[in-house]
Amino acid sequence: MGQGNIVGKGKAAYLVRALRLPFLSASVLPFVFGSMIGFPHVKVFCVTFGLAMVAFTHLSANLMNDYADSKYGVDWQDMRFYGFFGGSKLIQEKVFSQQFYLKMSILFFLCSALCAALLTIYWRTPIVPVCYGIGIFLAWAYSHKPLLLSYRALGEAVIFIAFGPALVMGGYFLQTGIFPSAKSFLLSVPMGLLVAAILFANEVPDYAADIKVGKRTLVALTGPAKAYIGYYALVFFAFFFIIVNIAAGHLRIFSFFALACILLAYKAGRILKAHYNDKLKLVESSRLTIVLHTTVSIVLILAVIL
Repeated sequence: MGQGNIVGKGKAAYLVRALRLPFLSASVLPFVFGSMIGFPHVKVFCVTFGLAMVAFTHLSANLMNDYADSKYGVDWQDMRFYGFFGGSKLIQEKVFSQQFYLKMSILFFLCSALCAALLTIYWRTPIVPVCYGIGIFLAWAYSHKPLLLSYRALGEAVIFIAFGPALVMGGYFLQTGIFPSAKSFLLSVPMGLLVAAILFANEVPDYAADIKVGKRTLVALTGPAKAYIGYYALVFFAFFFIIVNIAAGHLRIFSFFALACILLAYKAGRILKAHYNDKLKLVESSRLTIVLHTTVSIVLILAVIL
């Protein structure tokens, strides 16, 4: 199917798939959490343009990741679309070209840069452009040459920083003007670890394809059969830091409800252990981990508001 033949609902569905819109929760919720730490003294302008900057940057990174994984051959190893891992496959299905992904990625980058510029003018501090620049650099270096961080077992570290401290501390700064902040950093750790767990779970079914093209992930280091141990470790420390934040007085007792979500993590880990070679069954472990992150994030947001 060519681009010119995509019309109506089909085109909209393909765009949602290309942009990986459902995954926006991984960036939007940590930013909202960081912004709400200062509740009820919330600056609407900063939340609005900060949220837009985060969303546009995330979409740009998603598109760049598909572009790079297609260019370097990873997404061509298995042409089937799984939804949660392995890329959108729209390049492989000849729906969109690699250049379409590249151009769209640049377009969303420019939109996010505009939001960053407006926030810089508002705060009149180099903190905004410097942090934004680091974020964009990591988004590019994660997937693209020369660094190819996700190919060098550094993907989880980048994701932890980008979706944890960067978003939570960034949201907190845009409301309070305080950066760095030990409090916002400590609060960011569970968020970063849970998003890193999403990536880790997604790397298990991608293991064989990654190895073929020389992409070394953390799962390549542990081996898919033992990957569930690494997954449980990431989730354990995420919940551990929730308890640490409650003990430190950064989160209220209501946050203990987030610990109930450990059942989701337990089930996802069991699937990773029992079915590490079955991609279709691993779709469920990836889905459960996304639900885990989303649910915990919502509970923690409610905890800081209530």
